[in-house]
Amino acid sequence: MSRRAPMTSRIPLKDAHAQDLMRKAGRVVALALAKIGDMVRPGVTTGELDAVAEQTIRGLGAVPAFLGYNGYPATACISLNEEVVHGIPGPRVLAAGDIVGVDLGAIVEGWYADAAYTFAVGEVSETARHLMAVGQQALVMGIEAARVGNEVRDIGGAVQRYAEAHGASVVRDLCGHGVGQKLHEEPQIPNYLTRNGHIPLVAGMTLAIEPMLNAGGPRVRLLSDDWTFVTMDGSLSVHYEHTVLIREDGPEILTALR
Repeated sequence: MSRRAPMTSRIPLKDAHAQDLMRKAGRVVALALAKIGDMVRPGVTTGELDAVAEQTIRGLGAVPAFLGYNGYPATACISLNEEVVHGIPGPRVLAAGDIVGVDLGAIVEGWYADAAYTFAVGEVSETARHLMAVGQQALVMGIEAARVGNEVRDIGGAVQRYAEAHGASVVRDLCGHGVGQKLHEEPQIPNYLTRNGHIPLVAGMTLAIEPMLNAGGPRVRLLSDDWTFVTMDGSLSVHYEHTVLIREDGPEILTALR
């Protein structure tokens, strides 16, 4: 789940025990996303996807991280087409040609993990296919930059360079974040190079890196539900996210299937 408001607390580092619990939470998130991916097809409602998300997370002994968070009413954020993030699931029916971003979090013994993936519903347009490919690779580039010796700003710089070189725009009003015993911790992780962000990356940090890229311009607006962000120009948007542990030997993706 992306971050909008500023954060002011210090950056907590995770010991081996915390890292192990976050791996367990990450596996739950990965399995829930995989289960949803198997269900994505024309005729399925976003509410049905959300029900499977909750059933899967609870069935694996975890707790949904988003349900009730600041009043959020569902387990998953499910965003279609021009919706960027935080779409609320319900009776909306998936149609062939849609793209659907699913953002999930899980808690295991008080520790969080958070990830997102954008799925194609049947055959989608060339624009959608291209944007999805760029989004996935932009996430890879951001994770690759999440190394000891780099700074937080290097993550966003890597995402931005790749995305813009391949014709996508980077949403600037929303960002990634630290994650651990809270869903949102410091540091904020913009998906573009900032003048700030001179925060060294050190072993033990856990970060939710989450590019949000648009096919058109980067501007977004918030709908009247006070949750769903959509592109200002109505263009398609994609969202990809992993929870990543900074290690001395390189980044470890905690929300990958293993």
